[in-house]
Amino acid sequence: MKLTNTLFTVAVAALSLTACGTKNTNADLEIENKVEALLDKMTLEEKLGQMNQLSPWDFDELAGKVRKGEVGSILNYTDSALVNKIQRVAVEESRLGIPLLVSRDVIHGYKTIFPIPLGQAATFNPQIVERGARVAAVEASADGIRWTFAPMIDISRDPRWGRIAESCGEDPYLTSVMGTAMIKGFQGSSLNSPTSMAACAKHFVAYGASEGGKDYNSTFVPERVLRNVYLPPFKAAVDAGCATFMTSFNDNDGVPGTANKFVLKDILRDEWKFDGMVVTDWASAAEMINHGFCADGKDAAEKSVNAGVDMDMVSETFIKNLKRSLEENVVSMQAIDNAVRNILRLKFRMGLFDNPYIVTPQRVKYAEEHLKAAKEAVEQSVILLKNSNGTLPLTDNVRTIAVVGPMADAPYEQLGTWVFDGEKEHTVTPLKAIKEMYGDKVNVIFEPALAYSRDKDRSGIVKAVSAARRADAVIVFVGEESILSGEAHSLANLDLQGAQSELIKSLSAVGKPLVTVVMAGRQLTIGKEVEASDAVLYSFHPGTMGGPAIADILFGKVNPSAKTPVTFPRMTGQLPMYYAHNNTGRPANPTEMLIDEIPVEAGQTSVGCRSFYLDAGDTPLFPFGYGLSYTTFEYSNLKLASDMLTVGGELLVTVDLKNTGRYDGVEVVQLYIQDKIGSVTRPVKELKAFRRVALKAGESTVVSFSLPVSELAFWGYDMTYGVEPGDFRLWVGTSSAEGLSADFTVAAR
Repeated sequence: MKLTNTLFTVAVAALSLTACGTKNTNADLEIENKVEALLDKMTLEEKLGQMNQLSPWDFDELAGKVRKGEVGSILNYTDSALVNKIQRVAVEESRLGIPLLVSRDVIHGYKTIFPIPLGQAATFNPQIVERGARVAAVEASADGIRWTFAPMIDISRDPRWGRIAESCGEDPYLTSVMGTAMIKGFQGSSLNSPTSMAACAKHFVAYGASEGGKDYNSTFVPERVLRNVYLPPFKAAVDAGCATFMTSFNDNDGVPGTANKFVLKDILRDEWKFDGMVVTDWASAAEMINHGFCADGKDAAEKSVNAGVDMDMVSETFIKNLKRSLEENVVSMQAIDNAVRNILRLKFRMGLFDNPYIVTPQRVKYAEEHLKAAKEAVEQSVILLKNSNGTLPLTDNVRTIAVVGPMADAPYEQLGTWVFDGEKEHTVTPLKAIKEMYGDKVNVIFEPALAYSRDKDRSGIVKAVSAARRADAVIVFVGEESILSGEAHSLANLDLQGAQSELIKSLSAVGKPLVTVVMAGRQLTIGKEVEASDAVLYSFHPGTMGGPAIADILFGKVNPSAKTPVTFPRMTGQLPMYYAHNNTGRPANPTEMLIDEIPVEAGQTSVGCRSFYLDAGDTPLFPFGYGLSYTTFEYSNLKLASDMLTVGGELLVTVDLKNTGRYDGVEVVQLYIQDKIGSVTRPVKELKAFRRVALKAGESTVVSFSLPVSELAFWGYDMTYGVEPGDFRLWVGTSSAEGLSADFTVAAR
């Protein structure tokens, strides 16, 4: 056994990644002096102009506004010549020469599209995530885009909500780590680099808890849950130097995010000392009128600015109303000046005053190293959910394969949501990749069967079955078109759309090895399809290089290593469903009778008075952190350096890990904690650390974790934050549902 250097200090390695580096006092002071000097020269109209962001289409109209100092930022200009042209108007033709901040939704790639964020989270590899954001920043800056509205770090526990695709999943710790990595990638080593983009942590806050999974809906998250679950990724974003924050569309307990003083001022500014810029979401200030929270645009502007918002995205409520609000003393000049300070400070930090024009060459788009990085991201994001009898990888015995299904050759659909600038002409589909990369090894018969994922025309299934009969193995590609996930794309039913389930059932009946590959923007309820398949791969929309990566996984050149960043429910009625739930006084147990097992005229209490569903039980289809490999791993010899710790101490954990299979592989080792007794009920498990460990076949190693006891802190009964001394349990293993366990105690100092 070899001892590898796998010591993992959670607080340092995971949550203390810094995107902007340590602040230089002299540089900061110089910027503050410049901000104040410029602010002193500005008229009220010019100040309100800086607080105004537009999404313009008519250049001449925009140029007129910019020339008069009425615009601080624009979004959705992607033509490099036009961006330089309008920037020239701002810098050379406006009175004060303040440059524009050019922005765009660059969520998981600009031209080279990486897996959707949910797929990137499945890698459990922050380096992959950071690299993807860096590629996006380099490519987008070639068109002058220096501000992106990402990462989206909403905790998402209900896949009915379409925006779960943009998230890093259900877990606060995983989301904190991955969100921090994205910020570091977007912003680079310094914000003033011409290839850096200002990141934007969104949506502040609790948007992922939208009632019923319906987009823009209300949320009802009490402060303790807000602080313990939904706020930690945003605090990590502040610590990582995230340049901007975006307010959320939802109202929480009746207060819309764009006017929520408690989160925007009390927490973000006063507690966390955030000195970056806060922007509304698209027209979310004006939409507070629809909420019934504001009477009109003037009221919306006042409540937004008084709550701590700096910039209004597209609704123009600030620039049209704040002058009158100032005259009426409902908004103070200090509030307006503070907002403008935050905007100017960002522009100075980004070096826009010194270098306002584009310098990144156009050739960076689809650069070879970018495509390589995108392929590696897919390789690490595809989850092996099932592999009966070693169906995968495909061996030399397979000479003819039937490639079937609507997602096998759908270059646009596999890009996923939020790809305004991705081009399907550059997408490599699985069908294309299999033919080009393995066409000399296997004969490929292609029958799409269905034209698209929602297609209900079953006439093509007959041809697909015929192809399956002539093949040694069948690979069926199913899932969701990109339009079915993302913003405003919520679903009440998470089953496969159209006739896809029938297609899988018909192919299964042929009796040939059946591999199902799902490409989707969320976790779907695929229990029947998993049962009908011999092997299942799950790929959250993989982007430009999805095809080559999936082909290499199918044929064994790459061994899958991804883990589920979300819990997969058996049926939609179980939602919301997540692993880190609180216990009940009557938790479920595995012996509960399900609906088909209940005798006729059974006694009312005969099924067990426990917390479970009669028709679904209490377990998921696949738990959080789950994912198979072509090889097998064995955990043993879990040890704690000490089982008695103090609040200021450190938990040192080691476990032996061995690759007991025939293939080299990577295992994501996960550490979970349970606080057994708390001043309030605590989750049954919480992820506190993870590590990707590569082992050759037959190789073993010792994996070590170093966890500061301070990482066990939470907001307790009296709403104070700290570690409560007492008894704890930890697990180290392959998922949230499996692992070796040990107990320890934390004593008071």
